[in-house]
Amino acid sequence: MLENLAPQPADALLALIKLHNADPRDSKIDLGVGVYRTAQGGTPVFKAIKAAEARLLDTQISKAYLGPEGDMGFVHALIPYVFGTDFDRSTVEGMQAPGGTGAVRLAVEVAKRSGIKRLWMGTPSWPNHAQIVAAVGVELKTFAHMTADGFADLDALKAALASAEPGDAVLLHGCCHNPTGVDYTPAQWDEIAPLLVERNVLPILDLAYQGLGDGMDEDAYGLRKVLSVVPEALVAYSCDKNFGLYRDRVGAFYAVTSDATALTNAMANGATIARASWSMPPDHGAAAVRLILEDVELTAQWLAELDDMRDRMRSVRDRLAAAQQVGTINMAPLGVQNGLFSMLPLNGEQIMAIRERHGVYMAGSGRINIAGLTDGNIDQFIAALGDVAG
Repeated sequence: MLENLAPQPADALLALIKLHNADPRDSKIDLGVGVYRTAQGGTPVFKAIKAAEARLLDTQISKAYLGPEGDMGFVHALIPYVFGTDFDRSTVEGMQAPGGTGAVRLAVEVAKRSGIKRLWMGTPSWPNHAQIVAAVGVELKTFAHMTADGFADLDALKAALASAEPGDAVLLHGCCHNPTGVDYTPAQWDEIAPLLVERNVLPILDLAYQGLGDGMDEDAYGLRKVLSVVPEALVAYSCDKNFGLYRDRVGAFYAVTSDATALTNAMANGATIARASWSMPPDHGAAAVRLILEDVELTAQWLAELDDMRDRMRSVRDRLAAAQQVGTINMAPLGVQNGLFSMLPLNGEQIMAIRERHGVYMAGSGRINIAGLTDGNIDQFIAALGDVAG
């Protein structure tokens, strides 16, 4: 029977990693892999995580299952950081998930079980978003997320919501949009939130990079604004980036509703879906996060490390924006974008040329991970960009 399986295309990013690794040039630049890198090019373990792991090693007395809900101490410790300290705790509940991916999957599946048949999403988006929506069996409708000059296309979102039917869902990135780095401004979120109520659509808010844009509270502005007016929403959260726990797969799924019975049922359905999907989430990374958030000194250390990451990425963006015009590319928008990623308006021929001539590796979409740029290679990158985009 297995001979009946259709071949699948190779993952483009994994193929890019292999190509970069095989390139013998010392000057090669990797802007493809979506992880934070220091100015020295490494992706280290947070010192706060190391301290929490040491404490976990000394104090953990069992490796028994936690249940499909995972570490609820972790889930609850995140709530004030995600939703704010003044949020009505009785209206939100959550459960642990394997990374932000698992959280998104839970959100879309719970939405489908609640009767959602159609979901709206801005494009380009994280490629796995569309794959998850398709796998769950929800119809996907798209609209443009970014204008041609590199800013958020609020008019396109408004038009999509005007076309949405009551009972549709809309998936919105909370901050540090992947792959564009283009976020809605606070003023735009102020316009978006009441439209969600007016159109009676269910918001699914994906907050995967909190703290990597403008700050923990600043990056949660849109999510909190939406939740201040809508009667219900689903939230997918990732700790993979802002705690550096990529391989430990640390995420959380939350439901928010004004109806206590609906909240209980959302969690029960989430647990049922999780049980059939991964049974129990991995414990180690979530336990380390919980220990950090339970300890004032470790929390302060983590936030300081996060500040350093954010400052470094902001300095790279400032350097890129200072180049102003590189060939046909206006670099100024990169300075006001957020997070790890931005998209350059390069075609396939130009992306191949910058790889072959200059050893610069980026996704075929033109997405770059700006954390791959350092003081030692950023001028080289700008010159290479000018060579192919002239």
